Amino acid sequence: MSESFDDTGDMLQGYIDQNHEFLSWLGTTVGHVGDGEMSMAIPYDEKLTNTRPSAQDRRPDIHGGVAATLIDTVGGLVFHTTFDRPTESGAATINLNVNYLRPATGDLEATANIVRAGSSVGVSEITVESTTPDGTTREVATGQGSYRLFRPEE
Repeated sequence: MSESFDDTGDMLQGYIDQNHEFLSWLGTTVGHVGDGEMSMAIPYDEKLTNTRPSAQDRRPDIHGGVAATLIDTVGGLVFHTTFDRPTESGAATINLNVNYLRPATGDLEATANIVRAGSSVGVSEITVESTTPDGTTREVATGQGSYRLFRPEE
């Protein structure tokens, strides 16, 4: 890969901020970017929650679709860490599986790891954690995605 992982993270964050209104509206940020791994986060915001708290003493849970969006996004973008030219490459979702483990009541952070990056199809596994208001961090969802990889002609 000709660009550094920091450059790739900055490029992806810039793309989100300037060109992807939905992810920007969610407050999506790129975290760690490494060889075959990547993390992204979405902060807790009441606009992203279900209409009622699941218990009287808890704040509302984040809607599951927000976690699914984060899984899909980081699951595809992680392949940019394998591309020789990350700014000229891409990935499109073929299949996505999400397993919800427990309600998310705080910030979300997803970490994706590449299972396989072939010449045209890649598979990644993703774990989403949420930090509760008392500071406890727990897994709230897991996912696996397969993606069509678009590499520029060499």
